[in-house]
Amino acid sequence: MKWDWNAVSDFMPAFWHGLLVTLEALALGSLVSFTLGLVWTLLMRTPARWVRWPVGVVTEFVRNTPLLVQLFFLFYVLPEWGLTFSALATGVFAVGLHYSTYTMQVYRAGIEAVPVGQWEAATALNLPRRRTWTAVILPQAIRRVVPALGNYVIAMLKDTPMLMVITVPEMLQRARLFSQQHFQFTEPITVIGVAFILISYLASLLLRALERRLVR
Repeated sequence: MKWDWNAVSDFMPAFWHGLLVTLEALALGSLVSFTLGLVWTLLMRTPARWVRWPVGVVTEFVRNTPLLVQLFFLFYVLPEWGLTFSALATGVFAVGLHYSTYTMQVYRAGIEAVPVGQWEAATALNLPRRRTWTAVILPQAIRRVVPALGNYVIAMLKDTPMLMVITVPEMLQRARLFSQQHFQFTEPITVIGVAFILISYLASLLLRALERRLVR
């Protein structure tokens, strides 16, 4: 089968638009994931069982159900209950919520890796509990888990094509629409595959550089 460069040229405007949407969904989804993951972690460390139990149930449910099912539920079921959001907002929240149940475990490991002496020093200085967390524990814990969080960003990137099922015009959705309109599938799908490889590879290089810097 002959490669058609004209098809690639015709597809590029749609590709760039889809790339911007993909990166937007990735950035916002990562922000939601990191924020919610930290919230889940802190709530699970509270002494009150009436707080820990529902948080544990929710996070286990989200972690053990497919992201695709969650996307369908949020986009197609919630409107029947009067809750309607845009496709992109729904996709961002679904991806962020799903991955927050994984990042919470990363935060937990980081917090538990903080030496006991740090907690004891904060207690000896009579620091308030909030000050202990914000000035002593979390800065050390987050610094330790940045590489692991970066791995989940790359995983989120590779899951963004799922957003096409709720009509988000990300890269794969753009390629699908172009292919159906022009009856050319090889070129747009190949371009999308190469784009994902390059973005993932560049992200992994940045992650390694960041990890080396944190070690130093």
